[in-house]
Parts: sequence; C-alpha cells; structure tokens
Amino acid sequence: MDESRVLLWVKAEPFIVGALQVPPPSKFSLHYLRKISTYVQIRATERAYPRLYWSTWRHIACGKLQLAKDLAWLYFEIFDSLSAKTPEERLEWSEVLSNCTSEEEVEKQRNQLSVDTLQFLLFLYIQQLNKVSLRTSLVGEEWPSPKNRSQSPDLTEKSNCLNKNWNDYSHQAFVCDHLSDLLELLLDPEQLTASFHSTHSSLVSREAVVALSFLIEGTISRATKTYPLHELALWQPLHADSGFSKSSKTFSFYKLETWLRSCLTGNPFGTSACLKSGKKLAWAHQVEGTTKRAKIACNTHVAPRMHRMVVMSQVYKQTLAKSSDTLVGAHVKIHRCNESFIYLLSPLRSVTIEKCRSSIFVLGPVATTLHLHSCDNVKVIAVCHRLSISSTTGCIFHILTPTRPLILSGNQTVTFAPFHTHYPMLEDHMARTGLATVPNYWDNPMVVCRENSDTSVFRLLPPCEFYVFIIPFEMEGDTTEIPGGLPSAYQKALGQREQKIQIWQKTVKEAHLTKDQRKQFQVLVENKFYEWLINTGHRQQLDSLVRPAAGSKQAAG
Repeated sequence: MDESRVLLWVKAEPFIVGALQVPPPSKFSLHYLRKISTYVQIRATERAYPRLYWSTWRHIACGKLQLAKDLAWLYFEIFDSLSAKTPEERLEWSEVLSNCTSEEEVEKQRNQLSVDTLQFLLFLYIQQLNKVSLRTSLVGEEWPSPKNRSQSPDLTEKSNCLNKNWNDYSHQAFVCDHLSDLLELLLDPEQLTASFHSTHSSLVSREAVVALSFLIEGTISRATKTYPLHELALWQPLHADSGFSKSSKTFSFYKLETWLRSCLTGNPFGTSACLKSGKKLAWAHQVEGTTKRAKIACNTHVAPRMHRMVVMSQVYKQTLAKSSDTLVGAHVKIHRCNESFIYLLSPLRSVTIEKCRSSIFVLGPVATTLHLHSCDNVKVIAVCHRLSISSTTGCIFHILTPTRPLILSGNQTVTFAPFHTHYPMLEDHMARTGLATVPNYWDNPMVVCRENSDTSVFRLLPPCEFYVFIIPFEMEGDTTEIPGGLPSAYQKALGQREQKIQIWQKTVKEAHLTKDQRKQFQVLVENKFYEWLINTGHRQQLDSLVRPAAGSKQAAG
C-alpha cells in the first residue's frame, strides 16, 4: 500500500442477498439489538460470543424476541449462507441434513452451527433497510440524490421497500445515516452508558472493526486491490486518522466514526457504476418485427470475482441464451423483460427478476438467492439455494432447492412444481455452487408476511399438467438426465402419457391406411399441432430459436 487517499464503500452483497425483502420484525429495532449485544457479550462461555450458536440464538429469538422458530432459523440460515464456505462444505451440510430421519435429528445438527456474533448483529440491523416508513412511502428518500441517478431507469423511481436491495445509493445512505448506531452495537458493554449509548471516550475493539468489514471495504486510490475495512484501519500510516492506539489495541469511537464518514464514497462495483460505465453486451437475438433494443451491462471486466454484476433490461420478444465466464459467480438483475425466453446457463451468485411479464427464465444454479418481484405470468426453472417471491401473479416455479421457498407479500396464484430439465454442464455447475439434489423443499413453501398466513396463495402443480422441459442447445458436458430424478407422482404421469402415445401409434398402424389416407391424416395432425402451437404461445418460442447462419450452439458463446 502506498500512502494515497483511502476510499471506502458499502458492499453490495449483504444488501442484495442478505436483506430479506420484507419489513423486519419489530424486535429487530436498535433498542432490542443493543440488549442482545450486551446479553451475548457477557455470556462468552455460553456459546454466545465470539461465535453465536443456533441453540443460543433460538433461545434469544424465540424466548426473548417472541419470534416463531421457523423465522428465527430463516434469519440465521440466510446469514450463514453469506459466509465464506467452500462448495464442498455446503455439499457436506446437505448430505448431513438428507441423512436426518426426524425433526429432532435436524435440530441436533443445527445446534452445531455457529455464526460470527458481531457480524450477525449487523446483519439483523440492516434488515431495517426494508422497514416501511409512512414518511418515505409518501415523499421518497431525500438523500443522496447525485446527478448521475438518471443513468438507471431503476434508480430514478421513487425508493420503496422492494428496490432498495439493488440500489447502492440506498446502501450508502443507510450506513451513513446509521453509522453511530452500527458502531454502538459493536461496543463492549463496559464502553456504553446505562442507556446503551457511547460517550466521547468510548473505545472500539479490533474485533468490532473486523465485524464492520462485513459491510464496508475499500482501497487506496491508484491501487487496484480491494481490502477489508479492518486491514485499512489497522494500516500503520492510517492509525492517526482511524484512531487506533497500539498500546490499548483499540480505536477511538469518535475518531473512527469521523474517519469512516470522510472516506465513504460510492461503490465502484455497484449497480449504478455497472450501468454508467459497465461493458455493454449484445446477447439477445432480435426477432423480426421487434424494434426495442435490449439493454445489458456487466462489470466483469473490472470487478473482482465476488463483485461481478450483470444487469439486463427491456428484453422484448427475444430469446437470450448465454453460458460464459461473464456470468460465473455474478449477481444478475433482470428488469422489465416481456414475452421473452432467457437462458443463463452458468453458475450464478444471485438472481433478481423484477417487473417482467409473460416470459420463461431457465437459470444455471444460483448459489444464494433467486428473488422475483412484481412479475406476471412468468415461468422460472432453476436450482437455487433459496427462492423468495413478492407481488407476483400467475407465476410458475420449477425449482430444486435445499431451503423452503419464501412467499413474501402480495402474491396471487403461485404454482410450485418439481425441477424438470437439464443441460450437459448442470451437475458440474451445481457442484461449483455447493448445491445438491437433496434435501429438496420445492413443495414446502413458507409464507413470510404479516398480512396473512393463508396457504391458499399457492398450489402444487397437479401431475396431470406436468411436462418435462427440453433446453434446445448443444453444449459439452456429462449431465444427461434431471438431477435427482422426478417425484414418483410426476414420473408416473409422464409414464401414463407415454403409454397413451404408444397406444395412439399402434392404433394408427393397425388402421392400415392407404398412402393417400396417410398423407391426408398427416396434414390434419400437423394443422392441429400448428393450432396448438399458436394457442399456447409456443410458436413464438420455436421461431425465436431459428437464427440464419448460426447453429444451435449459441448458448456456449
């Protein structure tokens, strides 16, 4: 590191993946979190600090905060999914769970899990990002409003609960507005007054600043490497600015906060930077008669691997198919896509699909969260760590997932169905993202919204309506069947349909039609099939796959 200016920014992933897109429980307020912070830090020997075990968190959440156990586990597990675990470790955990034969055994395994206590407190605090405020719902956010907000159609809209997760201005505003509270939450109990506040002489531990690296990172201007916050704060030439004392091994609360505020700037790998100066891509295949142009941008040419981002908007009546390194490990946002067929066949970090209509999305394995908001008549086919949905109407989800799908607020006529497709690299991509075929909770969604807990908002697809989905591209790879197979009822329905086809073929054969009759019969069948293609919308799907002077290997480019 050379002695240049320090630049700090708020990381995107804790907000994109970590902030559940629903108003938080009222007990996640600063008042209660301060009490929890003191409670766990004075119980360091009781599986509470510096690592918080599931059993301790369950006791706090269910016993003291009055949360339902499923909700307590949900927040614990979301945070755990953000931790730096290898795919192998995630696959081992899936194997452990799949071998459990009862709820008691599952609970026994969960009791061995722990998370970083201070980072978990920060994670609980940032759930306030989506807290509904009467004032902001009426007038919108007032800070910050840099001129370049107009670069993104997403970001010019009035802020609301459900677009803040991808809005890096919201992330920065949230941390700046609540920086004192965040720091106070991390203080040792003896550094606080009786009313849980800091004083001018309060000292911040090294461990607290390490925990704050969960939200903040940075660099030295003119450098290319990104550093966690604590590495910069502990760097010798910056001690005077960051307030670190070698003798006490602590930071001055006042100096640290002042230094953080002076160095915080926009995220160079955030959504707005990606849209403003990211690489523009031309992936969508134009269909004759459409004039709208898809807007696709990525930052993979400049961003470190953990900060990759792809944003696509306004794909209209097009087929987009991609399997490439540009997508690997990227956070993907798909916005305002209509009547399109989108295949992203690479291992992805997270996917958000927002304000899309009448489209089909076939995704490679999603390592963290797949979230849909404000979508109508959309079909999603994916293996994902978690699915969450809000304000959707008439959507179908063919998924394989080790966690319960989350039904947030505002959904109507949701259909869940088993994952029903494959492509040659699928199992390899699943291994790279740490996703296994079991356990699979596609059919056991969790309704997470206070407006109602009515399960009639969703249904499971009846086996008689089930068909497998064929991905129409050639790729290299070893996967030749649906990973994990199909549930028996759906496999049986396919078998019965296959039997009907065989009976039909036999009937036609035994009819001993003449050559002219066979021709006439073939024309009748083809006409009926063509009618069916048009009525179901499949005609457009097939037409959009035909590209002059290009083979079917378009997905591999």
